[in-house]
Amino acid sequence: MTQYVGAIDQGTTSTRFMVFDHGGNVVARHQLEHEQILPRAGWVEHNPDEIWERTRTVIKSALAGADLTACDLAAVGVTNQRETTIVWNRRTGRPYYNAIVWQDTRTDRIAAELEKTGQGDLIRERAGLPPAPYFSGGKLKWILDYVPGVREDAEQGDALFGTPDSWIIWNLTGGVRGGAHITDPTNASRTMLMDLETLDWDDELLAVFGVPRTMLPRIAPSSNPEGFGTTHPDGPFKGAVKIAGVLGDQQAATVGQVCFRPGEAKNTYGTGNFLMLNTGTEIVRSKHGLLTTVAYRFGDDKPVYALEGSIAVTGSAVQWLRDQLGVISRAEQVETLARQVCDSGGVYFVPAFSGLFAPYWRADARGVIVGLSRYSSNAHIARATLESICYQTRDVVEAMQQDSGVTLDTLRVDGGVTANELAMQIQADFLGVPVSRPVVSETTALGAAYAAGLAVEFWRDTDELVANWDEDKNWQPTMTEERRQRGYARWRKAVSRTLDWVDLDDED
Repeated sequence: MTQYVGAIDQGTTSTRFMVFDHGGNVVARHQLEHEQILPRAGWVEHNPDEIWERTRTVIKSALAGADLTACDLAAVGVTNQRETTIVWNRRTGRPYYNAIVWQDTRTDRIAAELEKTGQGDLIRERAGLPPAPYFSGGKLKWILDYVPGVREDAEQGDALFGTPDSWIIWNLTGGVRGGAHITDPTNASRTMLMDLETLDWDDELLAVFGVPRTMLPRIAPSSNPEGFGTTHPDGPFKGAVKIAGVLGDQQAATVGQVCFRPGEAKNTYGTGNFLMLNTGTEIVRSKHGLLTTVAYRFGDDKPVYALEGSIAVTGSAVQWLRDQLGVISRAEQVETLARQVCDSGGVYFVPAFSGLFAPYWRADARGVIVGLSRYSSNAHIARATLESICYQTRDVVEAMQQDSGVTLDTLRVDGGVTANELAMQIQADFLGVPVSRPVVSETTALGAAYAAGLAVEFWRDTDELVANWDEDKNWQPTMTEERRQRGYARWRKAVSRTLDWVDLDDED
């Protein structure tokens, strides 16, 4: 009898495979990083072949380490870095170009031109998104326009587009031997190409970006009893397992945090920060810089929508301290270093490496460190880095309260940065509300497993999933309101210093 559900979590910096039991407990896992390719300032790429190789390896290693086989798995779910754009040839299986990562800003002029020509309003109305380099549509247009041979092959039906979920599923289900070209609404809703109401590709939006419809994957429910395909026996599972759930990583974390009721919210701390508020079956149009997106669709049920605040650089700011500045040698050392001082000493770090995402949406912004004096040390910069993560979250919470009228009474958190207890205490202080971390903090993989397990009735309903959730730790705010507001005012002043740095009209 199948006792477990597996989940592939293909993220921005690494890929992992995890196996969960009925109680949502981890019984197997393996994880590998992949290369971050930075060809030019603002360009961020991944090698799709490396991602697929890492996926195969982590699946085989996790199963072997726990002495499991395909026969032990009721289903598999997939979750992935959203917006990251891959185009490959259906006949050869070879990518035409590296994956253009969601953080990449090379399409900032494409986004600016959409606004100038008035097409931004159409995108906001149909797709729920502002025209921004963040989303897949501009990245796909760039590949079609600048990579030789892609447009010709696309018009002949040989070039396929997908976010990493589609790329992995296509390969898992046979690749050139009939692999399934498919995605779900949570990933499709991040392209600027899908109509939020119909959950189908929109012909007018496709025309705006010049995208042939034949390139696009079929959109199926996030939790799909019919399945997204079956793993090929020659693949890493060495057997046939139904792929039954697919969710973009932040929607997967929302499901993993069991935020199934309107008004429930979670914040995921990873490469970036992503705060998502369940708005139920109602589409709420943001007026304060948030995204309207699909939270999930289970089977034939109506889709559930969300407001999302997406922040480009949070955990990756710590990586920048490690890899570019050499301030620390391991990411976890940032907490020890930051604890050497009681505050940031007036230093503010706004890590606008990819421009500013929610709620500002300023592609012209670039990162700044302000408030430096001879007193400033590497410990103050480390502390300011942690504070930047928490201040950016407050920016989004403020906008979310204005859009929804919902005032948070607690914030559920997950992701790698939540292991940093100083950062979580700072977050509670800056928001003035408790912060709660679950026992299973890596909820993206858990959410993908839940979506797959619901589809095959491994779990009966969402009530079973809610019963699985347990709190590991919470942090209560200790900061005075006066100090909280004074610090936030200075943060907003620091943000203003990042603006108008890049001239989007300058072709150089």
